Amino acid sequence: MEIVVRLDVMIARRKVSSKALAAEIGITEANLSLLKRGHVKGIKFETLAKICKALDCQPGDLLEYEGNSTK
Repeated sequence: MEIVVRLDVMIARRKVSSKALAAEIGITEANLSLLKRGHVKGIKFETLAKICKALDCQPGDLLEYEGNSTK
């Protein structure tokens, strides 16, 4: 079970560069790259909100839960 980050998909759909998005939301390109690859342990709600505003999307468009269907 895990949370999968779909930020790269939304960036491609919105046809925005990672460099431009990083500048708009106020984080480094390196940190945005870590977010895109899912190599972070968490994200501040403030940063998530900035990403959603910049990409005109919802948090669910960026994050997806993948778990097994059996309990």
